[in-house]
Amino acid sequence: MSEPTKKALVPMLRFPEFLDAGDWENKKFGEMCKFVRGPFGGALKKDIFVKDGYAVYEQSHAIYQNFDSFRYFIAEEKYNELKRFSVRPNDIKMSCSGTMGKFAVIPKEPKKGVINQALLKLTVNNGYNLDFVKFTLELPINQEKLLSQSAGGAIKNVVGVGEMKEIEMSIPSFNEQQKIAACLSSLDELITAQDQKLATLKAHKKGLMQQLFPAEGETVPKLRFPEFRDAGDWGERQLSQLTTKISDGIHTTPVYDENGEYAFINGNNLVNGRILIDEKTKRVDFGEFNKHQKPLDDNSILMSINGTIGNLAFFRSEQVILGKSACFINIDSRLANKFFIYNMLQTDKVKHFFTSELTGSTIKNLSLATIKNIELKVPALPEQQKIADCLSSLDYLITTQAQKLAALKAHKKGLMQQLFPAVDEVAE
Repeated sequence: MSEPTKKALVPMLRFPEFLDAGDWENKKFGEMCKFVRGPFGGALKKDIFVKDGYAVYEQSHAIYQNFDSFRYFIAEEKYNELKRFSVRPNDIKMSCSGTMGKFAVIPKEPKKGVINQALLKLTVNNGYNLDFVKFTLELPINQEKLLSQSAGGAIKNVVGVGEMKEIEMSIPSFNEQQKIAACLSSLDELITAQDQKLATLKAHKKGLMQQLFPAEGETVPKLRFPEFRDAGDWGERQLSQLTTKISDGIHTTPVYDENGEYAFINGNNLVNGRILIDEKTKRVDFGEFNKHQKPLDDNSILMSINGTIGNLAFFRSEQVILGKSACFINIDSRLANKFFIYNMLQTDKVKHFFTSELTGSTIKNLSLATIKNIELKVPALPEQQKIADCLSSLDYLITTQAQKLAALKAHKKGLMQQLFPAVDEVAE
């Protein structure tokens, strides 16, 4: 058997001016950056925090790549004591515990402050492009290297900085780094713009809902379609009075069959109005489906009631059986519009009520009795239909925008797979 040899360390896709530039080189992480791990937890106890001053950068800043708000501050004396851990423009912050391996670049004009114990500060050395290093760290192969060197059980923690410095990463010349970084940065800007557009649409819908449904203590909404302005007050009904049945899924575990054609779903399968069924979803055969199926129909709304509370989906004739963390709400179409009720269940008033009625300590539960007995203000069917149509048109725009965003992220992922070399070995 021949000895395994390294593939040529070049990417599948290369800019024309670098086609003859030769192989990339493997560089140790420690050659690329200077490392500073956050101070020990005792250095940043809550009793030393002040109302305003120098910011304490936390793990959430790296995870969400947002530096607009801070929870904790320290006085100037403490800041000077911890100056080694201070942030500087273009430092990279890495989360080091729990949700680990997430990165964010400190902006050009950051608020002065220090990192906490859950962060690692990376300062990119000369000869390496900042954005290229950031994209390199995002690669699945390098994320795996970081994760494989983590310690701990359910919650992972990055091991010593010394071991991280030994991780090898594939690097081209500085000029090629710049070219790749510019390409991916322009794509990131487009993704950010589309993400902001999606957030704007969601905010618009939320604001519109606050006007289309009556506020607390009111019997009519602030905004009403012209043909219903003289229609009088909305009536109050319990949700159970607007439905034919409210119940939950099975409280036993079905017999799974990996070749089964029927899906066993729970509350975590309910995402943005749809039932999400993928390769991880457990399957059952017809016998189990026939044994455990619930009376779902075209007027059924599904809702998560255990753990994650309030996720909603319409039933669209999917071949599924429900687990106990999902309930079904069968709307009486003679009295209520399912799209109207679906949106009403997403209002802040309903969410706050459900939250106030949760039971359980570690895993929260929403009882069927609470769902059945919640009081809702509802207009006549024609006005329900008008409101539902208005909000459904916005939902369509939101869904379309979310799909655009997902497509851009998928495009970036595929492009990165081609712009960086594969590093697996092959036999000659």
